[in-house]
Parts: sequence; structure tokens; C-alpha cells
Amino acid sequence: MAADGGVSSLMLPCVFSPKSHQYLALCAQDGRLRIWNSDSKTLHQEYVPSAHLSATCTCIVWGPCRTTKEGPQRKKRKSEVGQTAEKPDLLALGTATGSILIYSTVKGSLQCTLDGGHNAGVNCVQWHPEESVLYSGSDDTHIAEWDLQTGKTRCKWKADRTSVTSLCMSPDGKWLLSAGMAIKMWELETKAVYRKFTGHSTTVTTLCFATTRPPDSNGLYFLSGAAHDRLLSVWQVRTDGKDKNSVVSFTLTDEPKHIDLLTSNSKEEPMRLAVVCKDGQLHLFEHFLNGPCKKPLSPVCSVQVSGVGTKASEGDTPVPVPLLAATLSSDKQNVLLAYGSHLQPVIERAVINTSERHICLIRDICATLSLSLDTAITKVKTPVVNEKSKILVPGLPGHQAPVKATPSEPEKRKKGPSSTEMTIEERLELSAAEGKGPGKGVSSLQTDSFAVLLVQGLESKDNTILNKVLQTRKETLIRNTVARLPLPAILPLVEEVSVSFLEAIFMVQWLKAVLTQHTSYLSSLPDLVSQLGRLYHMIESRVKWYQQLTRLHGKLHLLMTQVATSNSAPRVSELDHTAKLVYEGETNMAFGLAWGLLMVHLSEIFSCRPKITLASNKNHQYYLLLQCNRGSLWAEKHEKGEVTIPLMTT
Repeated sequence: MAADGGVSSLMLPCVFSPKSHQYLALCAQDGRLRIWNSDSKTLHQEYVPSAHLSATCTCIVWGPCRTTKEGPQRKKRKSEVGQTAEKPDLLALGTATGSILIYSTVKGSLQCTLDGGHNAGVNCVQWHPEESVLYSGSDDTHIAEWDLQTGKTRCKWKADRTSVTSLCMSPDGKWLLSAGMAIKMWELETKAVYRKFTGHSTTVTTLCFATTRPPDSNGLYFLSGAAHDRLLSVWQVRTDGKDKNSVVSFTLTDEPKHIDLLTSNSKEEPMRLAVVCKDGQLHLFEHFLNGPCKKPLSPVCSVQVSGVGTKASEGDTPVPVPLLAATLSSDKQNVLLAYGSHLQPVIERAVINTSERHICLIRDICATLSLSLDTAITKVKTPVVNEKSKILVPGLPGHQAPVKATPSEPEKRKKGPSSTEMTIEERLELSAAEGKGPGKGVSSLQTDSFAVLLVQGLESKDNTILNKVLQTRKETLIRNTVARLPLPAILPLVEEVSVSFLEAIFMVQWLKAVLTQHTSYLSSLPDLVSQLGRLYHMIESRVKWYQQLTRLHGKLHLLMTQVATSNSAPRVSELDHTAKLVYEGETNMAFGLAWGLLMVHLSEIFSCRPKITLASNKNHQYYLLLQCNRGSLWAEKHEKGEVTIPLMTT
């Protein structure tokens, strides 16, 4: 039995249908639900939610297989009674807005929408194996129980202090596992906590029951995986309550992204486990669940898919291809794999020899995708191209290629240069000259010429064409040229701009135009981070010292302003340093200083610039000299201690 637990909202959801594994359901970056047939390797159905951009899909879970009715039913014979086949039909899609979409693959349309149960995004959804009941966990820390017949919530209860990130239903439908930072086991009949498990330091993203035995038999086990954790833990539910720690741990190369297992019904039967990690590798495990195990278990076999390099510089060097999902079959050697891009995955049933510890499957992804695209998905037929024909440029708006003669007509070779054809340099000079002249149609003609030449330069990697086109600094011309480029030329243009970015700063205008007008296309590329990594690191290194340089610029600006102010201020002429105020005192020096400060205030009142000098003579008499520009103050000490302060003007 495959685990069909919810997928974390941090990753794009991708899950196989239960039992027969006939379909693969996944949501890509564009928010669309795509269902692929794993037998024919073709796109079976595609559904676009009405709010696929604002309410993105966070998790996908297949419902239990059931008997479906397709079209008019005839009366069955006696020999056909009891031979009804069960097919996967319903899909539950959790969204970031808190609603749940129920999609029917038999009808090919949306069956119902469950609203009003959560105030935040839905992280996980679980079906009841027998009843028409659905359970969902959300960022609002609650678990909601939904009645699918009425489309309303039966009950809702608080499950944790933090977000509920994962749910898992027991095979008998009596127990429910929920997880945030801690794992709780709920008895669904009473909605009470039966047991609590703690051991993960980060958010738990994966839960899955490993056995079908009841909890009172000490044989009920389940698995749990957490974010940024390279260990997959196995927990045992014991009747005596001594289950605080995990009994088994499986070592991984990265955080678990997709888990599929065949449950163990007895102690003599091993549990088979397939784990797809975030780094794109598959790890296969086999273990007998019979009590604790001290050391972490390593995988029996690790599988990595690699594709042949598509670029000329790569040659035949294998390029890692990430695995999206994997499911086990009853045969130990057959594993159903899904790898590549979420927009168009490659589905393959591979034979894995578990006697080898590490296996690398080398596949030609481009050839597989092009074959599948031509034969299954699209109805466009590829034209038969003659050997002598050559494709010069892709079609662009406003550009018409010259019509060549048919192969039956003889074509003479011209000795001299053609009078009608123009060289690249002449076309560039003509377009530059047309840009200077007046006219309404000049801009469109120049933009078309630049777009055609830019595509030619990118395909032929001619530096002469690229330099002359990319050296333009007209913002309107750059914006219109980028808008007319075909989508396959966008990424080569970004790579060319990244290479020339170090030499010419005006390449920023081209980069700005590409990121502004083709944001939706760039965001749909699965390996955008790796392709734009060089540009990102280059920009990061350039702006690394921007804050320090800004501070230095501010300090230098302040210093230069002070220097300019001091140079522009009027200089004061030489002052007369003779004493204008003398205070003589033998013991009361503080009294003289106080009078000196009073003189300073008086000088400020008369708009003087005072200068105070303290001196003494041979008789230890102290003098307090107060000098100013406009006037002089002096004081004398009489025998009675009286001080006279007249104002004398000079």
C-alpha cells in the first residue's frame, strides 16, 4: 500500500494514484493541475483553477479507489457480477487561501469546493479510507473534519500551537496523526490525544503509517520526516507509553520530498520503503520492524537519473536530472519513476538491481520529451524538410524571408556580390541612419531589424553582430527589441548579457528590459536558479560594498562642505593683545573668575568677540584680561572691595 500523504507547501505537489498507479497528478509553477497517464506516458487531463495565480495549490491527495460509472450502463450478465473494477477518481487540492478543491478525474471537472473551514492556507489533506469524510490541517493551527456529501465541516479543533503541516490516517480509519513541531496521535471517535511524540527540532513535513496492526498490540509503527533533516524516523506506539524516542532511523542525503512504502502486515514481512529526497535522488530501504535499532540504517540502493548534456560545451557529460516521485510495485525490482520538469515529466518503469548500492540511469531527456510531444500531446505535424533547405531565422512580426526557388529549378551561382542583398554592417548602419531621421514607421522598422539581427547573432554566436546590436543605448529601442524576441532567444540573451556585464555597464538596460517584459516566462523555467546563478553572484559581489561606499561618500561630502565653509568665511584681522581688563586679587581668585564670566556675558550683549587671558606678576597678583573688537571693559579693586566697571570705546 502506497503512502498518499500530503505534500509540504514548500515543494511542488506530485503524487501517484493509489493501487494501480495509473495516473500521476502534479501542480507546476503555473498553478495548473496536470494528470499524466503512466501507462501511455501522455497527458490525460489538465485543469486550470479559477484562482490558480492567487490561490496556489499547496498539496494534492488522491481519494480511495471506488467503482465509477462512465456513460450508459447495460445490464450485466451473471458471469460479470462481482467483477467491477475500482478506479481512482477524486483528487483533493489544498490551496493557499484556505479552501479545498475536489476534482473528479472521471468527469474531468471540479466536483465541489470546501470553503469556510480555515482562515489560513491548507498544508495537508487526508481522506478517510471508508467514509465520505476529509480531514485538513492549516496554518491556523486547527484540524477540520469535512462531510463531502454536504460540503460543510462536521467539527474543528485546535491541534497545535503552531501550523499543522502534516496529517496521516491509519489504515483502519480510527486514528489520525497530526504534526507541527510535535507529533500527536488522535482518537477520531473522541477527538482526544492518545499519544504525543517529540524528537524533531524542525517542522515535521511527512507522516506515514508503516504497519496495519492495532496500537494495543505493540506492533503499530509510523514514519516521520522533518524540514532540513536528513534522517527519517520510525516510531513505535506502545501500550505501556514507553515510546518517547524513535526506534529506527533511516539516513538520507537531503530532506525527504516524496515517500512510498509497502506496509508490513507481520513481523516476518519486511517493510519496503522508497524515499525521493529534495536533491533529486531515490533511496530504497528494506527493514524488519521488530523493536528498536541503535544505529541509523543506510539505504539498500540509491538511484540517480542523469541526462546527456544539450550544450555543445558539455558534450556527452551527464547532467543530473531531479526525480519528482517514485512508487514501488509488488515485484521487488520494478519501480515507477517520474523525473524531469513539473511542466512535462518523464514517466518510466525501471528495473532496479538492489544488489548494487549506487545506480545511475542515463537518459536522453530531450529526445524523450520531443518524441512524446510530437506523438501524444500536440496535434501539430512536423513538416518534412529537404536536405538542401536551411533555416536562417525564426519567424518574427514584420519580417519576411525571401522566397527561394524550388529544387526543380536550376539555380546559377553568381560570381559577383548581389546588388539586392546587404551585409550585416550595411543593415546596421542603415538602421542607425533611419533612427536619426523623422517618420512614424522608422521606429518599428528599426526595432524589427534589431530583433532579427539579435536572433541571428545569438544563434550563430557572432560577436560582431552582438556587439553592434547590444551597444545601443536608446531605452525605447531596447525595450521594443526585447518585446519582439521569441521565447527561445530570451535565455541565450540573458547569458550573453551576463558575460558582457563586466565589460559594459549599459548592459543593465538590456537586462532590465528582459526581466520586466519576460518575467512570466522566466519564472516558469524549472532550472532558472542554476542558469541565472552567475548573474546573481556577479550582482551580489558588486553591491556588497555599496553600503560602506555610501557611508564614505557621506563623510567626504561633510568634510568638503566644512572646508568650503571655512574658506568662504571672512578672516579676522590681527587683534591687539594688550590687557583691557585687569583684576587683582590675593585670596579670592574665584571671585575674580566669576566677574570675568560676567564680563563675557556683557561683551556678548554689546556684540563683541571676547578673548580672556589669565596672567600673574612677580607679586603673585592675577590679571583677568578680557579683549573684544568694539570696546573694552576694565575693573579696579578698591580698599573697601568695591569694583567699578565702566565702558570705554576705542
